[in-house]
Amino acid sequence: MSSNDRPLDILNDSRNKRIMIELKNGRQFIGVLKSFDIHINLVLEDTEEHAEGTLKRKIGNVFLRGDTIILISPQ
Repeated sequence: MSSNDRPLDILNDSRNKRIMIELKNGRQFIGVLKSFDIHINLVLEDTEEHAEGTLKRKIGNVFLRGDTIILISPQ
């Protein structure tokens, strides 16, 4: 396993890039990853909330709690 295969390293490589987040409740957020911590709490900017594949609303800056996240995907 190389150093770039560790989850926090992959998140660090995704900083200032667009990512997609899916929460336990099924809601999806797409935004630019600004920061994160060891609990995978995330701060996104220029964030959009999507539901069933369509844009629901534009939020702007958002904090997502790590224990609610089930999926993180670089875009």
